[in-house]
Parts: sequence; C-alpha cells; structure tokens
Amino acid sequence: MHDLDIVIPVYNEGQNIVDVLDALGRSVQTPFRILICYDEDSDDTLPAVRQYRRATFDIQLVKNRGTGVLQAILSGFQASTAPAVLVFPADDTFNAGIIDQMVQKSKEGCDIVAASRLMRGGGIEGCPWLKLALLRLSAFTLYHFARIPTRDASNGFRLFSRRVLESLEVESGQGFAFSIELLVKCRRLGWKVGEVPALWFERKKGQSRFRLMRWLPGYLRWFGYAFATTYLFRGPKTVTLKSSLTEPPSG
Repeated sequence: MHDLDIVIPVYNEGQNIVDVLDALGRSVQTPFRILICYDEDSDDTLPAVRQYRRATFDIQLVKNRGTGVLQAILSGFQASTAPAVLVFPADDTFNAGIIDQMVQKSKEGCDIVAASRLMRGGGIEGCPWLKLALLRLSAFTLYHFARIPTRDASNGFRLFSRRVLESLEVESGQGFAFSIELLVKCRRLGWKVGEVPALWFERKKGQSRFRLMRWLPGYLRWFGYAFATTYLFRGPKTVTLKSSLTEPPSG
C-alpha cells in the first residue's frame, strides 16, 4: 500500500524523465506510486518509461482525457488513490529530497503543502527577468496583503490531501491556475496549509509548457477571490464543491 501518488504531467520529456525517476527512487522514503500523465501515444516520454528497469516503485501510465497540462493533472488526480497526491515537474531532478517533509506535513494535518521557492532555504536560478519579477510581485502581494499562508502561491509543485481532491471542484480552465484556486479555497475554508523550501532552475532539456500571458486571466480570477476572502467575505465559509457532494440524495 502506498501513502503517496506522484502525478507527473509530461509532454515529450524523454530527455528528462529517466533522471527524474532515478532521483525519486534515490530520495523518497515514503511508499509511493508514480502516475505519468500524457496527451498522445506518440509522446517520446512513453518509450523511456516503458524501458525503465531500475524502479523499486510502481509506475502507471495515464492517458489524458483531454489535452494540455491541466487536463493531464486532472486525469492523474482521477487515477490517484493515495491519501496524499503530489504534482511534480517532469524535469525536476533536485527537489526529490523534500518530498518526505511534504508528506510529513500532510500527516500533521496540512491539506495543502506548497514547495516554496521564495522562503528561506529556497531559491530560483536562471528564470527570465519578466517572469521572475511577476512571480515575486504576485507572491509578495498574496502573502502580505491577501494573507495566503505560503510565500510561493503560484508554484504548481504542490501536495494535496485526499480531502481537497474529493471535496473541491476545479473551476480553472487551463494551465496551473488550479493550484492557486485550490489554495485560496482552502484558505476560505480555514483548512491548514504548509510549505517547505524548494529550488527551481531553468530547464536545460526539453520545452516548457508554461504560458504566462495565456494563463494570466485565470490567475487573476483567483487573486480576486483571495482578496475577497480576506477583506470582503463575511458569510458562511462555503466554496464550490464537487457536484457529487452537493447533490441531494435520491429518493
């Protein structure tokens, strides 16, 4: 029985995925399974995964029910069964060592555990200046003014409890805005959020699917939600729940 499902959305990550799997196998002590989530059967990640022979953990290939990184992640969530589910970058070979800390915080009651690049012990290297400036500005604003309890609200590298995935509906339509969405919904409900320091380096192989300007409207929606929760929200602590949990019983 595994305690953690690691969801890795991929898009032609054949150059990176073996090193990532090796890093996870070396560093993570928590019993875990990996869910590789992909769009097309032609993705060059798949042969590399099928030929991988060093795994001491289960690897499951999950075909995306749609296209794009959000649908890949949601497909991974639907396939997950563990008490904690982690979204992990397909090119990250340097943060596997913090995953056990994230799981421990989850066991201590955190419904979300953020990997924070902007807290003491974290760091960012090689990020384009505009992207870095926007990241720092948004993180500072959400932490200090909207009182979101993580210094790195936009990082998609994040652990979610089973309660979050089974209770909260994802309304975001693309990109990683869902990560901020679930964070601010947990904040509105008063659910516990934790963070651990993480590193980030500009990728050296493969192509990033991050599209800041295309995804920006989705991010801004949840920025507004965060500020409304802090300064305007005075009613019952409700959020949009999954329909299966809100429908009245039949009969």
